[in-house]
Amino acid sequence: MFSAAPTPRRALPPARAAADTDRTAATAGPSGGPEAAEPPSPKAGSRNPFFDNAKYLAIVLVAMGHSWEPLTDGSRAAEALYMTVYTFHMPAFIIISGYFSRSFDMRKDRLQRLVTGVAVPYVLFETAYAFFKRWADNDPGQPISLLDPWFLTWFLIALFIWRLTTPLWQIVRWPIPLAVAIAVLASVSPDIGDDLDLQRVLQFLPFFVLGLMLRPEHFKMVQRRAVRIASLPIFAAALVMAYWAAPRMSSAWFYHRDSAQELGTTWWIGAVMTPALFGCSIVLTACFFSWVPTRRTWFTVLGAGTLYGYLLHGFLAKGSRFWGWFDDYAWLHTPLGEVAVTLIAGAIVTALCTPPVRKVFRFAMEPTMAWAFRKDPADTTRARVSA
Repeated sequence: MFSAAPTPRRALPPARAAADTDRTAATAGPSGGPEAAEPPSPKAGSRNPFFDNAKYLAIVLVAMGHSWEPLTDGSRAAEALYMTVYTFHMPAFIIISGYFSRSFDMRKDRLQRLVTGVAVPYVLFETAYAFFKRWADNDPGQPISLLDPWFLTWFLIALFIWRLTTPLWQIVRWPIPLAVAIAVLASVSPDIGDDLDLQRVLQFLPFFVLGLMLRPEHFKMVQRRAVRIASLPIFAAALVMAYWAAPRMSSAWFYHRDSAQELGTTWWIGAVMTPALFGCSIVLTACFFSWVPTRRTWFTVLGAGTLYGYLLHGFLAKGSRFWGWFDDYAWLHTPLGEVAVTLIAGAIVTALCTPPVRKVFRFAMEPTMAWAFRKDPADTTRARVSA
């Protein structure tokens, strides 16, 4: 009778490790967006460096893209680079978010983590951005509206909605074609409005659903040497195409926040552009993933802090516009200035992903908030058993 007791105790450590993995996965941000989940790996509870590396490199491109935006009016080359990067940097984040949302269900602990890791940061930063704009842009009338995401917070509300729909995508027969169809319908529906930034939620939806459908072997496929070599001419062709398109099309197509009619064209153009851009984004995202290191690097540890870099760099990105930095310093619009702006943006977002910054702002990004949830009696029972 005593010999049977050790068996459940031996089984408990793996269960706890799995729970830890689920806990991190539930809070994935511009990834999990930028804050991706704890990736599955051969060792329970350990992190896969590939995904942390991908998140860090993608968030650096996001910050650089925001620094290029004021430069695009006077530089066709900057506009081409801007359009190329915007084709894949957020899709890469969203695909990773979907990949680490595969196990999401309506279990109590996962719902709690969705609230504390996504909903709470959304409320806090939506409020903080509103007060910042009031002060920095001398706009005391800036409203605090949780229904109208401002600047970067759209990703958090989108992730919240996408995660809640995860069980539905896992039971339909053709999830990706259905998600693309929804994105197309959104792109031709100007009456959707700005509430919860639903245009972006729906138009970026196919990337999240694609991530839900991916498996580890799919990421291994794009990491092959042949794909890496092929990515070079593909990226070169994308830059050439973007250089040609820069004076001919609006970069707002890559934001996925407006309908075709709101972009000044007809509905059928939106029906064509949405799947076309989806295909282009998938190709360039695969090329991007092919160059992401699969081993640990000096920046691997920063991949765990991408949500911090994503949300915090927004204050500087917007502040630089409010304070007229790009207007006051003409040298920023020279080739040397553009390189300097790029490097500064990369350095700033890197600093914002570091552990000391995460420690300071964890209260806003990863609050525990045990006081806000009712305790499940079953949790107390499990705690006694594990003790």
